[in-house]
Amino acid sequence: MSVVNKIVLGTSFNPWLNLALEELLFDQYQKGMTFYLWQNQHTVVIGKFQNAWKECKVTQLEEEGGKLARRSSGGGAVYHDLGNLNFTFITNREQYNVHRQLSVIQNAVAARGVKAVFTGRNDLTIDPTGEKFSGNAFRLSQTTGMHHGTILVNVDMSQLSKFLVPSKEKLASKGVESVRARVKNIADLNPEITIPGIKYELIEAFIREYGDAEIYLEDSFASLELKKLEEKYTSWEWRLGRTPEFDLSLENRFSWGDLSLNMCFENAKVADVKVYSDSMDEAFIEMIGPALMNSPMDKEAFASRIEKMNHANSAEIAEWLRSTDI
Repeated sequence: MSVVNKIVLGTSFNPWLNLALEELLFDQYQKGMTFYLWQNQHTVVIGKFQNAWKECKVTQLEEEGGKLARRSSGGGAVYHDLGNLNFTFITNREQYNVHRQLSVIQNAVAARGVKAVFTGRNDLTIDPTGEKFSGNAFRLSQTTGMHHGTILVNVDMSQLSKFLVPSKEKLASKGVESVRARVKNIADLNPEITIPGIKYELIEAFIREYGDAEIYLEDSFASLELKKLEEKYTSWEWRLGRTPEFDLSLENRFSWGDLSLNMCFENAKVADVKVYSDSMDEAFIEMIGPALMNSPMDKEAFASRIEKMNHANSAEIAEWLRSTDI
């Protein structure tokens, strides 16, 4: 029986290329489990539905030689430098299991003396103190699942707080005062922990969990398709997009994430809508804009459109919209 699992080792520190390769691996997935390990240098990565200008000090980042990247999954903004290691699991929907996948990360750091627990909607935290060292995000198609995340080994925390701009509501909901107060490098617990060491433990833990795997370097996937995807991730349109002057902007913080609805009107109906969110539910966020298009400029009409989506979050959003001054 041939080996079908793949371990892919990134060799570039360019976030646009790394994210392009991740999408290529997702698009070309065939069978088994793909485990991709990669690093970005001096980069802020935002979620697919986030407003870059509100999440990151974009101009300052670029003036200081950094890069802004937008990933293909939902969730919030993160800072990457070479003290951070990224991982990606890609598999079929039947085998996709977040807790099993996270066990690979937990077992890897445990081998270096760090006990980790999965908390909230997407965090790995240090037990028992509760600081976050890994944030996770997810993407699902009808056939394929992708789960990726970070591991803070020895990230420069001053840079992390320098470029990220989380909302006060988000910080208040987590009961903390700043980005830096929430996170911790695992090397602080064991100074002998290094990126190469954690990478080794991750590969060992992956093979123990999923069986043998063939190892590939990033260069193995060089192709016209990869080049086109890199152009997409590099483009201004993908990373920043247009930010028109909206006639109405509504924002709220829910237990499942931030939501910002931004609308332009013509003849008292919604003519354009942009939805920003750090929600992990990519499919739901993508549905909101089309649901509101051509709606009358009326909060009851907005709420009714959202309710008709019949999603688990619909009632909560509709209730908020009805209570909002428009």
